[in-house]
Amino acid sequence: MTVIETSLSTPRQSPARDPLPPVPRMTDIDYAKVNRYWGKATASILGPYMMDDFGFPASAGDFRFREEARIVQRLTRGVKRDGAILDLGSGIGVWAENFARRFSLVTAVEGSRTLFQSLQRRCAPYHNLSPIHGDVMTFEPDARYDLVFLGGLLMYLNERDVITLLRKLVSCIEPGGMILCRESTVRGKAVALTGDYQVVYRSVSDYRRIFEQCGLSVRHVERNEPYVLMEMGIELIEKWKQTVPVRFQALRTVGHLTYFGMRLGSPWIRRVPKAMSIAFPMLENHFFVLGEDAS
Repeated sequence: MTVIETSLSTPRQSPARDPLPPVPRMTDIDYAKVNRYWGKATASILGPYMMDDFGFPASAGDFRFREEARIVQRLTRGVKRDGAILDLGSGIGVWAENFARRFSLVTAVEGSRTLFQSLQRRCAPYHNLSPIHGDVMTFEPDARYDLVFLGGLLMYLNERDVITLLRKLVSCIEPGGMILCRESTVRGKAVALTGDYQVVYRSVSDYRRIFEQCGLSVRHVERNEPYVLMEMGIELIEKWKQTVPVRFQALRTVGHLTYFGMRLGSPWIRRVPKAMSIAFPMLENHFFVLGEDAS
């Protein structure tokens, strides 16, 4: 999960995500508000995926992680097994644990005390994994890495801090190594949530521009289909919550039915919006495979 300046962790309720007007490129994120919001920690498999408060069973988070892990394994198959991995903003440690099973040395950095404790418990059996409680922006790598993983971190950073962080990371990747980002995205111009929950959702083209400024080449971009599938369910349930009185919402039943309906309808259900030229869901997610620009 994300780490900015002080503790960040997973809230009990996910924010409403109504469409917002485009925001200026250098819109600031109020880190104090972000930290206060994420201070309500629930260290669960649903929380890091912003899937709380929709009635989903825990298996929905397990499913999404399992499917994303298959994508990550494919995208990182060129990373040597005896390589060193850096996982920034590790959350409860599901990715760090996955990497520890595949690679020789893993460093996992997390700033939320609650999430860090969960990370420590989860990863205690792995002697090749070093958990660090700290802020990703002040963390100074003391090694070179074959893979740096940022699993939903950049959208919580101001653009200037994204650039600062990535430029720092470029200098610590091994020749031929990669930075792998997984970020929530929008189709058009960047939009922002500016209340208690602060985030900037950028487009793929925004990230391409930022990566180029940091001396990184984009080797591959891939839509995160498991995220999109679950996000379709989330946005449908949000509409349900907005239109149905609370006493009639039956979220646990609706959430379970929605989740299993999405599972049974995949992959065909993901193709319907495109076939009908509908921009749904509002949020997407993409994997970005990055390497140092050799030009």
